[in-house]
Amino acid sequence: MLSFFKSKPLLKELIPQGYTDIHSHILYGIDDGAKTIDDTLFLLNSCKEFGFSNMITTPHTCSGIWDNTKEGITEKLAAVKTQLPDLTGELNLRAASEYMIDDTFLKLFVREPLLTLKDNYVLVEMSYINPPIQLFDILFELQVAGYKPVLAHPERYNFYHNNFDAYKKLKKAGCYFQANLLSTVGYYGEPVAKTVDKLFKNDMIDFTGSDIHHKNHIDSFSRKIKISEAESLIAAMKRNSFFQ
Repeated sequence: MLSFFKSKPLLKELIPQGYTDIHSHILYGIDDGAKTIDDTLFLLNSCKEFGFSNMITTPHTCSGIWDNTKEGITEKLAAVKTQLPDLTGELNLRAASEYMIDDTFLKLFVREPLLTLKDNYVLVEMSYINPPIQLFDILFELQVAGYKPVLAHPERYNFYHNNFDAYKKLKKAGCYFQANLLSTVGYYGEPVAKTVDKLFKNDMIDFTGSDIHHKNHIDSFSRKIKISEAESLIAAMKRNSFFQ
């Protein structure tokens, strides 16, 4: 399919028409993403130029760091929609959350409904330092509660890079995998790019996300992809239409 490229394409050239993004940090002043309404405006306009048609933004919910609540995220979304009605309407902007898997998260989803990507699909992440000791217990309880975990950027967890069987175990435990688009251009380093390529080769990536926070992320969409699995990347991006 992509054999006509004399060199590898730019990431932004591969984004399919009507792309639905399921991971971003564009609501200002709520986490480590956009800081001001102008930042939000820039990020949304950039995504529109890339061809995004739907966006589910996902502020962090992480105890002691980003203590966001369902109500607070919903209120911020409503404020942004009021401030930028045309643009948020064009991009069908919605909000979920990216939940840190820890003991606090376990208590949270037992106590109250989560902000999901769609139906019972919930975006989750782990610490970059090490996986939670009770990871598989929490994933089990999450599914008992009726949720389907979508693990954000599995390729970025360096502690799994030399233990590929751990990824297989996570899949068997019921996790869907969401790769970051910028991983494919080497934004997070060569080891991450190589790992995401291997995950694509093994048909383990289900969905993708921009995970955009700021201008440097936007600029990186103009970089060439480093991975060999461009067709698998495009297929995964198209599967995001499930979340429209």
